[in-house]
Parts: sequence; C-alpha cells; structure tokens
Amino acid sequence: MFDFDTTIERRGTDCLKYDFARERGMPEDVLPLWVADMDFATAPVILEKLEQRVRHGIFGYSEGKEGYFRALESWYERRFDWKVKRSWLVKTPGVVFALATAVRAYTEAGDAVLIQQPVYYPFSEVILDNGRRLVNSPLKIVEGRYEMDFEDFEAKIVEEKVKLFLLCSPHNPAGRVWKEWELRKVGEICQKHGVLVVSDEIHSDFVWPGNHHLVFASLSPEHEKMTVTCTSPSKTFNVAGLQISNIFIPDPELRRRFREKMASAGYSQPNVMGLAACQAAYEGGEQWLEELKGYIWDNYLFLKDYLEKNIPKVQVFPLEGTYLVWVDFRQTGLTEKERQDLIVNKAHLWLDSGAMFGEDGEGFERINIACPRATLERALRQLEEAL
Repeated sequence: MFDFDTTIERRGTDCLKYDFARERGMPEDVLPLWVADMDFATAPVILEKLEQRVRHGIFGYSEGKEGYFRALESWYERRFDWKVKRSWLVKTPGVVFALATAVRAYTEAGDAVLIQQPVYYPFSEVILDNGRRLVNSPLKIVEGRYEMDFEDFEAKIVEEKVKLFLLCSPHNPAGRVWKEWELRKVGEICQKHGVLVVSDEIHSDFVWPGNHHLVFASLSPEHEKMTVTCTSPSKTFNVAGLQISNIFIPDPELRRRFREKMASAGYSQPNVMGLAACQAAYEGGEQWLEELKGYIWDNYLFLKDYLEKNIPKVQVFPLEGTYLVWVDFRQTGLTEKERQDLIVNKAHLWLDSGAMFGEDGEGFERINIACPRATLERALRQLEEAL
C-alpha cells in the first residue's frame, strides 16, 4: 500500500503551483488546484533510481541506451497494444516543446493549424507564437458530454486549407477518451485532405472505468504514417520538472524534418535525471500507478457527490480520462469577472478559468483533483461557503 493521504508541504520548494501565487497575480493564501502536477510524492522505485544517480555525483551529458527503449517498448505494448520501434523515438524536454517543434517543422508562416477548443491552452500559444493561423473547430456539448463536430471539422480544413491538426487524446480539459470510431473518422478526414496529425497523448495512463485509450497512430498503417505521437511519464509519475518526453514519429521524412527543427532550436541531449526517472517508472512503477489511479478516481467520486449534494448549481462533466475535472459554473449566473472574484477572493482558491482554454470554455473551471482527499475537501468547503 502506498500513502496518498499524507499532505506534503510544497511551499518553499520553488514550486510553481504553490510558491508563485503573488507573481501570477493571486493572493498568497490561495489553495491551488490549477496546474497539472500532483501533490503526491512520485513512485518509490523512481526515488531510489534518482538517489543512486545523485550518489554517483556526476551529471554529465547522457543519453538513453537499449534499456531505456526496452522500458518504453514494454510499457506501450503491454498497456496499449502498440508496438513501437526504436528508430521512431525522438526525446524532447517536454510535450509543449514537441508541439511547437512540429508546428515549425510541418507548416510555414501563415499556414493554418487546427485545434478543438476548449483545449489545453499551449495548443493555441505554439500556433500563434510561431506566426501560424489558428483555426478552431470547437467541440460541441451533446447531452452533457463533449463530442467532435465532424462536419465543421472537415469544412474548416477545406475552407482554411489546414496543414496540421493538434489532437488532444485524452482530451484536456473536456475529460473525453475518444472512441475508436471517433479517432478513425478523424483519420479518414485528415488523410483525405492531406492533413498531418500531432497527437498529444500525455494523459493516456489516466483512463477511468468504462473507457479505453487507443493510440491514434496504432489504428492503421495510414494513421501511423501521418502522425506524430507525443508521450511522457511526466503526468503519470509526477516528474514534469525532470523534463523528459518521448515522441514517436514512424515516417522517416516527418522524423527528419522534426529533428532538423529541434536541432535548430539548440537542443540535443536530454536531462540525465529525466532519463533515469522515465526508465525506472516504466520498468517498476506500475503497481504504484494502479493504486494512485484508484485514489484519484475516489477523489472524483467524492467531488461529484459533494457538489451534487451541496452546490447543485455547479455541475461536473463526466470524467473519462485525465485527473483534471471540467466543472460548469454557468447556472450560478455569474459573469467571468464575478466568478473569478468569488473563487479567488472569497473562496481563496486558485483554479484554471475555462476562458483560458478558448472562448468555448467561458463559464467553466478546471479543477486538478490529484491531491490528498483532505486538500480536496477543504477546497470544496471553501467554495461552498463562498457561494
């Protein structure tokens, strides 16, 4: 049994989540449930490997050898029935870095890149910051659940001459785990119109009962050829600060173009501690992960039950994947400004406003539930009292 109930003090550790409230325009006393890292210590097997590296005392340039790839290969074949090849692998310091690299590698200034808002806000940033045109095919709410609008999706691709699509799978913040038919439909449309797909699958290990994550590239040789798949142990094992991501690019020409842009950014060898943590996680962290998932799922059920009983105007969208819950505040009747004042200054909480995920997210909040139950309960009490 692993301990997920103990509250670990993160203040005073240069922690973005806790130590930078004032710098981010928040009161010092806010309780943060915003940025997507967890308030749990990582798996003991990772800590042991990192301690070994620290005791060695030398942190020079490093790379992953055969054991590193074997750990990845086994993880993705065992958990996702996806057989990867070593030649496909490109290591980056993060998935957002990979998204930006892909935008530069596969499009030119002024080209259109499509996303589905409300979606992880760096998607729009890597498009606009690189001088590309952002095209949004918004998800639609159907019977309290988000779905893709395939008619709009294809129309936007044709009308805007879209070159690249950034897929979020599982979807952050909508919490969707896309069904096979949905992913196949996306692939069919993109293949028809020559659109490349960059699939951000960083949350793939957090999929909840009744759902199954399918790697987009694994669905067919055609999907494989047109896809860049972005993965990382950072969300799964709470090691985002170690900056290691594994990007799989089966097509040699796409891989060459990606590596070329990565080299032009001046990046080469990855973080030595990130390499050690990733290999240890995929070799020995599975039991820890399964217990963690059980705890987080119980947190979701607790949050859902609490809001239904005590704050019924605040509604939770179904959570199929991720540990980020999408919460609908529209029935409160508050404006964006009023809601932020209530959450920050009255409830003393730091959440992620839905507006940051695009205008389609206005009226919502994203809540990170990867924390001890006591922290979550305290946050909900503060919200209830403020409302």
